[in-house]
Amino acid sequence: MRAGGILLPIASLPCAYGIGTFSKCAYEFVDFLQRAGQKYWQILPLGPTGYGDSPYQSFSTFAGNPYFIDLEGLVEAGLLTREECDAYDAEENPQYIDYEKLYATRFQILRKAFKRSSLDDDEAYKEFLSENEEWLDNYCLYMAVKNYFGGISWKQWEPGIQKRTSEAVENYRKLLAEEIDFYRFQQFWFQKQWYELKQYANDHGVDIIGDIPIYVAFDSADTWANPELFQFDENGTPTGVAGCPPDGFSATGQVWGNPLYDWEYHKRTNYTWWKKRMERCFRLYDVVRVDHFRGFDEYFSIPYGADTAAGGHWEKGPGISLFNELKKERGDVRIIAEDLGFLTDSVVKLVQDTGYPGMKVLEFAFDSREESNYFPYTYTQNCVAYTGTHDNQTVQGWFQTLPKEDYETAVCYLDVKSGEEREIHWKMIRAVLSSVADTAIIPMQDYLGLDDEARINTPSSLGGNWVWRMDQGALTRELEQKILKLARIYGRA
Repeated sequence: MRAGGILLPIASLPCAYGIGTFSKCAYEFVDFLQRAGQKYWQILPLGPTGYGDSPYQSFSTFAGNPYFIDLEGLVEAGLLTREECDAYDAEENPQYIDYEKLYATRFQILRKAFKRSSLDDDEAYKEFLSENEEWLDNYCLYMAVKNYFGGISWKQWEPGIQKRTSEAVENYRKLLAEEIDFYRFQQFWFQKQWYELKQYANDHGVDIIGDIPIYVAFDSADTWANPELFQFDENGTPTGVAGCPPDGFSATGQVWGNPLYDWEYHKRTNYTWWKKRMERCFRLYDVVRVDHFRGFDEYFSIPYGADTAAGGHWEKGPGISLFNELKKERGDVRIIAEDLGFLTDSVVKLVQDTGYPGMKVLEFAFDSREESNYFPYTYTQNCVAYTGTHDNQTVQGWFQTLPKEDYETAVCYLDVKSGEEREIHWKMIRAVLSSVADTAIIPMQDYLGLDDEARINTPSSLGGNWVWRMDQGALTRELEQKILKLARIYGRA
């Protein structure tokens, strides 16, 4: 069925107190999506962020980001006052997330709410603990110990707790019991509020497209609690890390630094960890976009400690066997395979064998450095089409910086006449919506016609990423009606 949606990270919502949350503004965005004829709200990963603030480098692949907890919801629950929330407000610029200030204040106000909470007799809380015990206990202990040691990586903790000896684990559970409960409190409220928001979206005809990175961060509860899942030596040090090889875009490649999976172990255990991970995902989301899908076919292994990817090599991934196991466990699930970039025949076959839709990004169509299958006339129905993603420039920013040859191709293909340059985002949006792709997703910044000041992320760069927030008055009636009209014209409403 043809449908459309909008990509907008939770963090980018124009909510109070410095960052987007599961508050009233999130519900208002759902209402906007419904009135604009949109079926999908695509977001970025919801995990707790660490250094660099990237949602793709999280302290846990199962936990939720406490920054997204709606403080006004805690006020309504009698755990905080509005005056206290105002005193800990992390907002200075309503279009910018100040993560440093957020980190310095948000946990203080959450701790106030925690100290006033009484969850011991709360049946919903008991049910939450029971349902999530396996990952929750490890995550909360990990975060409590991490704070105890001043935030350093688990590889630098004292040997007993680093290696998780039973004696050390028991000692730290007793020593840090209150801190562990604080992290349980955060995860309870995160899940409670998110489930309520997701239910509201579903009741209003909007499905949530979630997003998961293929890899986990090295400094995470996942690696600390389950080292057997990864390519580690006997000391818990990675033998290889993830990245991508040198190419025309990067002479030295990219070193991401994430630990690589021990796929032989996963296969021997019938991919039990992956089944649990995806079960969690499909509780949180209706559809799951899996980042770097080609890594399941082949992954690039770089020696640990290398500064560049030049010395790396390709290894075989699990291939279709993982997805066959997932299908046995869950049946047909809605997954989007992020298959952007250079694809070998075997990757193409893997995506086809799974039946999952791949991705098409229209901005890529006009890159003269390589042949493109991103022009709409090459699309099939079973794909998800975008103007750009969170890793791309906004359409306006992209168009303003195009090389001459690419600019001329874009102007010709999109029929941009002199004086229409400021409307290029609508030309691109129409090209995506009118394509045969079953699903078309447009970033909110492109519907708003914003330039690169609103860009979410520039890959392989540090600083200035993940900080954009939408203006409070951006969701106008006029914009809503224009989006709805296009959705109807192109059969997506």
